[in-house]
Amino acid sequence: MSFYKQIKPNVYECESCKTPCDGITVPKFDFEKDVQFSEAIEKEFIQYIHQNYPDYEASKTTKTGYPDIEVKQKSLQDKPLFFVEIKVQARTFMSIVHFLPNANLFPSETLALNLSDLERYFLIQDKEKVPVYIVWCLMHRPCITGDKPKDRKFFYQELSVLRRIRNSDSQNTRRFRRASGMGDVVEGKHKGVVVNYHFSINELKILSGFY
Repeated sequence: MSFYKQIKPNVYECESCKTPCDGITVPKFDFEKDVQFSEAIEKEFIQYIHQNYPDYEASKTTKTGYPDIEVKQKSLQDKPLFFVEIKVQARTFMSIVHFLPNANLFPSETLALNLSDLERYFLIQDKEKVPVYIVWCLMHRPCITGDKPKDRKFFYQELSVLRRIRNSDSQNTRRFRRASGMGDVVEGKHKGVVVNYHFSINELKILSGFY
């Protein structure tokens, strides 16, 4: 069974786009700003859970290296029902067809995930025996999110599905290591992600009501 999918032809063609993503890596990442924004999204998601699922209790995960949020059933507080990791995607891999020609992905549909994070979540899911969900907050991609700067959409998938996709990719066609740059280093520490694994929004689900 194949888990690779494409956006239908002529739907999101970057070549004919009137508001193209620039595809240029910023010279210096504002990691602190990125963290603050991600934490704000996490708070919004916790509020979303509480408003839509009154029997659930969501909170920031306290275990180091674990996904951002744990969700428990109020009547069963001893063990999480599932974990949620929030990923903000504000840049587009415009050269994916050039660098990963066998990935069967196009820039408009592509979402990235730190490969080391992905593999760590696999281990956590095996240990905890509960589902792990990855939620991507997608921004600055007009063909998907809309053309206003603050427009965003949320996509999610259960980790077991992502694992099947990863395991089926025996040739690592979706894995990409980029070169490190000056913008990756902050106060002598390398904070930039250089090895990513890529998925398609067509392999994910839209998180409705969380806008």
